[in-house]
Amino acid sequence: MSTHPVPPSTVRRVVELATRAPSVHNTQPWRWRATDRSLEVHADWSRQLHASDPTGRNLLISCGAALHHAQVAAEALGWSTEVRRAPEADGSDLLARLVLFPAPQSPNAKAKAKAKGVLESIESRRTDRRRFTSWPVPAERLHNLASSAADQGATALPLTDVTHRFRTERLVDHATELMRTTRSLVQEQEEWLDRSSVDGVPSAMAPELPGHALTPASRFAPTELDDLGDRDLEGTDGLIALVDTQDAPSAWLTAGEGLSALWLRATLGGLSVVPLSQVVEVDETRDAFTLDVLGGRTRPLLLLRIGWQSMGRGGLPRTPRRPVDDVLTWL
Repeated sequence: MSTHPVPPSTVRRVVELATRAPSVHNTQPWRWRATDRSLEVHADWSRQLHASDPTGRNLLISCGAALHHAQVAAEALGWSTEVRRAPEADGSDLLARLVLFPAPQSPNAKAKAKAKGVLESIESRRTDRRRFTSWPVPAERLHNLASSAADQGATALPLTDVTHRFRTERLVDHATELMRTTRSLVQEQEEWLDRSSVDGVPSAMAPELPGHALTPASRFAPTELDDLGDRDLEGTDGLIALVDTQDAPSAWLTAGEGLSALWLRATLGGLSVVPLSQVVEVDETRDAFTLDVLGGRTRPLLLLRIGWQSMGRGGLPRTPRRPVDDVLTWL
């Protein structure tokens, strides 16, 4: 397949859309390097959350989500893509290279509508932590969302068994309580609250609950803290766990790609997605989840809460993003 130069304006647009991806605490822990034919995504370890994410799991999941956003954005803008992953052992912060090829223009109305839908879903995606409605998410919908992650090589398991759900809810509650009483975690969250006009979480979108400290319930792209009272889960919430046999950087990156695909599909279908990473971040609950919910066969990387928002409820504003020139350099 031959390559042709990609217009700089297209490269900038792809990066702009890629940076709309969710990231832990809105840290946006990525850097992009561009040539006239490719884009490289690099991990920005200066933005790692050392208290809540000492291994960098959430950081690399965030980068994986941005990589997938970049891929589908480029394709929606008329470019075919090929992802070339960097070897884990090379010691660099390079994660992957996205090579772009010109794609033939399709007059097909369905293809054009799909491209438009992808771009709209990237623009409209939010982490809306407000109370879901009581309408349950059908198991079929959860499996369809899981298949989107599988298309990216990730493994997503809908948790529909009553016993597994009960155990998961108890573990989430326990992990949340442990994190609320850990000063280093609370302090780290406070550091990213109103951090700047281009990153972090605006306090207007993260109101403190009466009688509670700021909850670290979701470590993934929180746009506001919820009105859930003392519970993070309800019986009608859909649950999907992103898992892998390896709890390692390559698995984290792939999980992020799967998360992005699942989330964009959910957005197109009118569903909200809320990551609940605390059950994975706490060693005690992560080990218990592995044994009691997953049967020791695989490792949890991220838990997702899925549901419907009230039709009469207004949309959330965007969380801020760093300017493209701050994250993109040309090689």
